[in-house]
Amino acid sequence: MQTEVAQKLGIEFPIFAFTHCRDVVVAVSKAGGFGVLGAVGFTPEQLKTELEWIDEHIGDKPYGVDIVIPGKYEGMGELDPEKLEDMLREMVPAGHREFASKILSDHGVPEMPEGGEARELIGWTEATATPQVLEALRHPKMKLIANALGTPPAEIIDEIHEAGRLVAALCGSSHQALKHKAAGVDIIIAQGTEGGGHTGEIGSMVLWPEVIEAVAPTPVLAAGGIGTGKQVAAALAMGAQGAWTGSLWLTVEEADIPPGQMDSYLKATSRDTVRSRSWTGKPCRMLRNDWTEAWENPENPKPLGMPLQFMVTADAVRRGHAYPEQAVAVNFNPAGQIIGNATKVRPAAQVVLGMVEECIEAQERLTKLMNG
Repeated sequence: MQTEVAQKLGIEFPIFAFTHCRDVVVAVSKAGGFGVLGAVGFTPEQLKTELEWIDEHIGDKPYGVDIVIPGKYEGMGELDPEKLEDMLREMVPAGHREFASKILSDHGVPEMPEGGEARELIGWTEATATPQVLEALRHPKMKLIANALGTPPAEIIDEIHEAGRLVAALCGSSHQALKHKAAGVDIIIAQGTEGGGHTGEIGSMVLWPEVIEAVAPTPVLAAGGIGTGKQVAAALAMGAQGAWTGSLWLTVEEADIPPGQMDSYLKATSRDTVRSRSWTGKPCRMLRNDWTEAWENPENPKPLGMPLQFMVTADAVRRGHAYPEQAVAVNFNPAGQIIGNATKVRPAAQVVLGMVEECIEAQERLTKLMNG
């Protein structure tokens, strides 16, 4: 499984694991894959702490960091975080905040104690993500920065390349992929609509070969609904250089997931997800629950654009983290359709090696068929 991308990054298996849990990053990389830490919820100071911990525990293995700088968002062009936050706060209707708070109150989720406010403007913009990039580049074992939404700004790409690291970017269409290639992105991640988090509308089986052909010879990672080695084999057979995965790491032993939320993931089927703008303002696949249903009701307020919607929901995220068991029915649960396969808790290393074995078995089965 030594694809070009695997060789460049010095990894044994081209299995990439996106996660917000540092323990999962370490476990996957030590098992021969490539762990990628989602940075969007961290301040630069918090990210520094997380990456220092990873550096101490990952040995000589490489890892990556995922940021979010959308191609379009409210307040685009303002690079001063304080000015941007003040400007955006004035754009949020009071009724949206009241509606979000009412959903939680109706479900018995307590309000936060007095003192301290929710961070409303996190890394959804160039102004807030750039300090995350600069912090990530201070860590020598960090070899790849991926942008989850849109083509990274030219200055960001130059900064990463000057530091000798690789740039990746996700896309949901060949049109977006060609923009990534033209901008100098090293690795393009084609994510089908089945995937968790921010996704487009095209299915993986259609999207992957379309993007691979469009941007050749730029390497492509296949993403969207991958949770088995058989799917990895299918992606490699189409010409992908590896697999970008996410949802299957929500239920590994190392995942920092509250019991109630973990139970929701383990019980979910492939039909229990929905693409919704109700948390971030961009279409994002997550578990359907009372929160997503409330925002879909035509009689209720409509979600705002990014990053305005998260400025509405930041308090809900904070209360959900503080009172996870009370917030089970209204929590933010990003997950792809492959979550239906996640029916038990396993060590991350076991998941990686299991996928490798399945991939080899699928390849051998296909070889036998082709040889008659």
